[in-house]
Amino acid sequence: MNIIIAGDGEVGVHLAQSLTELEHNITVVDPHSELLKRLESETDLLTIVGDSTSPQVLRDANVGDCDLFLSVLHEESINLVTCILAKKMKAKKTVARITNAELLEPRHREMFRELGVDEMVCPERIAAKEITNLLNNTVATEFFDFSGGLLTMYVLRLDDDSPVVGHSVKELTQLHPDLQVRVAALLRRGETIIPHSDTDFRGGDLAYIIGRANQVENINRVVGKEAVNIGRAMIAGGGRIGRYAAMTLEDKMRITLIEEDRRRAEELSAQLEKTLVIHGDATDIALLKEEGLQAADAFIGVTDSSETNVLTCLHAKRLGVKRTIALVENTGFIDISQDIGIDTIVNKKLITASYIARFIVKGAAVSSKWLSGTNAEVIELIVGKWSSATRKPIGELDIPQGATVGGVIRGRETLLPSRELQLQQGDKVVVFALPKVMTRMARLFE
Repeated sequence: MNIIIAGDGEVGVHLAQSLTELEHNITVVDPHSELLKRLESETDLLTIVGDSTSPQVLRDANVGDCDLFLSVLHEESINLVTCILAKKMKAKKTVARITNAELLEPRHREMFRELGVDEMVCPERIAAKEITNLLNNTVATEFFDFSGGLLTMYVLRLDDDSPVVGHSVKELTQLHPDLQVRVAALLRRGETIIPHSDTDFRGGDLAYIIGRANQVENINRVVGKEAVNIGRAMIAGGGRIGRYAAMTLEDKMRITLIEEDRRRAEELSAQLEKTLVIHGDATDIALLKEEGLQAADAFIGVTDSSETNVLTCLHAKRLGVKRTIALVENTGFIDISQDIGIDTIVNKKLITASYIARFIVKGAAVSSKWLSGTNAEVIELIVGKWSSATRKPIGELDIPQGATVGGVIRGRETLLPSRELQLQQGDKVVVFALPKVMTRMARLFE
């Protein structure tokens, strides 16, 4: 697949770096020459310095031979214009990063499709949705639904005193035969492990568990976690993510939102009927205490500063807040932030990559998610009519090292994979894989 990525900084570069192992031809168009020099020195990519709204720059990038054109600049209007131009110049599929979630409404989507923008992604909207989902499921550090919730992936951090620590995956199944889940992976000290039956659980592991939605209470019980009832939350940062999150949550719990910019605070106060909006600095711990931080069940740091988000979450944790979520833009901070005690990290680069991955992986991808703290991806694929995977049971398939099948959805039925399970045309298969083997796994189910 020939892919062109138009960016103006770290998002485009991160996306390009994430895709280098997926066996595609990637060209990056960016106005920053120094950034592209660094990218060229680190990867085997073609780079072009220039403005993506220039027809000549797009010709230089061979846009006419492009299978997928991604425009992920910070300016929404530039992304839309770039995709319209690329489509007119024969790019097969275009995806634009946007900031105005209003454009996702069906009537607007259709209008932009007619103009040449095939798909639009709003990372801020997706991040806000992730935050609201995490406050409804307070044990997982991440979770992701497949096929409308028929299967769910839970990411759980194992405490040193967790009942499963010291036991193997096989022993977990023997001790809890009623636990209908699949342990897809473990993240241990920065290393992603695809477990086998003898792999043991250790304190500090992040366990990636796939199961039916009704298994959440069983999972919590087995790993020794207790859900927290979130009745009151404080949000630091009134940008798009903070505003979307408050709009979604204010009917379910008491929300206090701290915003440093006075004008924005006044606008938010007018827009949010049930949210208490405070004009102030989120780094002012005295202010946070005065506004009830110690009484909050959850603290969400989504200011424009990753450092502020991390530090305020740590203060909240120290003061007894049970659940903390931080927006971290620098992917290098993710491991550190999780290791020092922040419950969940949200990253817009990973969100953008997750959305776009479904258009890149060969085969019929339904949904996908790039996972925080690891370069692994979990993706939902449809088994094709002529797929070789339908000719023999899962145990006999050529599944490469670094990948595993986490679950199967057949109609409205969910199946946990066994060696004897025979896949059928139209099955949706949830695959957990490292980038270097994702293309092979996708081809298996084409």
